[in-house]
Amino acid sequence: MTYTTHSESETEALGAKFAENLPAGTVAALYGELGCGKTAFVRGMARGMGIDCIVNSPTFTIVNEYLDEEGEKPLFHFDMYRLAGADELYDIGWEDYLCRGGVCAVEWSENVPGAFDGDEITVRFEKTGDNDRQITIEGGPERC
Repeated sequence: MTYTTHSESETEALGAKFAENLPAGTVAALYGELGCGKTAFVRGMARGMGIDCIVNSPTFTIVNEYLDEEGEKPLFHFDMYRLAGADELYDIGWEDYLCRGGVCAVEWSENVPGAFDGDEITVRFEKTGDNDRQITIEGGPERC
């Protein structure tokens, strides 16, 4: 399914709607160039999961963990920009995160193609104007 957003807040709103009922264990593999809305979408995902905190790109820490009020279903926000491949992701405990019962949102998924098993939801971002984005969501049940 393809969506068009015209502002950062619309991209966040789409992320919120997408994540409202994501089951534990979901992996969302995000693809797209720098500044195309991936982090805004993840901010929306956090809101849609009932997480009320500041969500920033984990470029230098590789992963940020956010919890909802009940602490039941965490959001693991990965940024693979600085990784050279899936081996480095496995070195930081990727498989452990997959088993912890949360949702994984992975920015720069194109840098770690070997980390995915085909069950992930693919979210592709394309800039189509200064503030306009085309966002294509594939895999998993229809969410939005």
